[in-house]
Amino acid sequence: MNIFYAIQATGNGHISRAMELLPFIQQYGHVDIFLSGSNANLKSNIPVTYKSKGVSLFYGNRGGLDYWKMMKDFSPVRIYKEAKELPVEKYDIVINDFESITSLACKLKGVPSINFGHQASFMSKNTPRPLKRDIAGEFVLKNYATATAYAGLHFESYDEFIYSPVIKDDILKAEVTDKGHVTVYLSHYSDEVVRKSLQPLKDVQFEVFSKKEKAIRKEGNITFIPVDGAAFNKSMISANGIITGAGFETPAEALYMGKKLLCLPIKGQYEQLCNAAALKNFNVPVISSIDDSFGNHIHDWLTASNPKPLQLSQSTYEIVQLVMEKARKLKQDNLFSNLLSEDDFLVMG
Repeated sequence: MNIFYAIQATGNGHISRAMELLPFIQQYGHVDIFLSGSNANLKSNIPVTYKSKGVSLFYGNRGGLDYWKMMKDFSPVRIYKEAKELPVEKYDIVINDFESITSLACKLKGVPSINFGHQASFMSKNTPRPLKRDIAGEFVLKNYATATAYAGLHFESYDEFIYSPVIKDDILKAEVTDKGHVTVYLSHYSDEVVRKSLQPLKDVQFEVFSKKEKAIRKEGNITFIPVDGAAFNKSMISANGIITGAGFETPAEALYMGKKLLCLPIKGQYEQLCNAAALKNFNVPVISSIDDSFGNHIHDWLTASNPKPLQLSQSTYEIVQLVMEKARKLKQDNLFSNLLSEDDFLVMG
């Protein structure tokens, strides 16, 4: 069986998840990967067959999106051309992790696909949202990468098609410890903003993962570390707490390990505001930005009790099995539909 697997490379979460899922998906046949996006920092050994700049999100230095850079990078003509050229029709199964070009290609060519990932969970009205819903944000979540069927991942199973988070094998097998430091990954803030906010807390040791640093560098109570998957896992496993955005993979892993978790959603990114709403149900504190009160927030957080732990309802193997069964049914239904269409044509003839 030939499988097309589209991965969104905006940020590191999609790639991190794909690295865990790929060996399980490969058990079902040959997999060709389409990597779309241009601003992930995580190095991976994923074999990529097709690649595109895609439609990427870019971040500023103070917690928000860089809309100007996003607009400059956006090209509808290029996207349509790439969708027309993407050979999705040659594959038995198309799996799409929130990738818009693949979604468009499948629409243009009448190819069924399954949207498999965190964003697919937002097709359910039961998935947590912030008190103030954003109409544009809801539209993007539901229409950016439409598919024939959906298989979502979230902190809890809010609907029948929503499964447990995919936790990295290194985390699942880890011997969790507490060496007292705080792991920090805030890709939507500059290193300088993070440094100024953390340096005054001299009694706390921070390990800050940086997009700009090329080597490990210590500055007072802060150790700056280049973004690296293995180093980040090691830091989290032995941390007292973790400070990060309100994405999905890192918060899920922190909750699974029972770590303290403090989240700062990316300003203007509705998905993260939705995740923040879900995280509050786990007693995770969420703050809107780094400001003059940030140090007080960290102090209160470190002295508070740990969040509610995350429970896994399915293993990664079980999740992939469920998704592949859905994908196979899509293929069978499509073949049956095509046969009916041919029979109708013959009857009419």
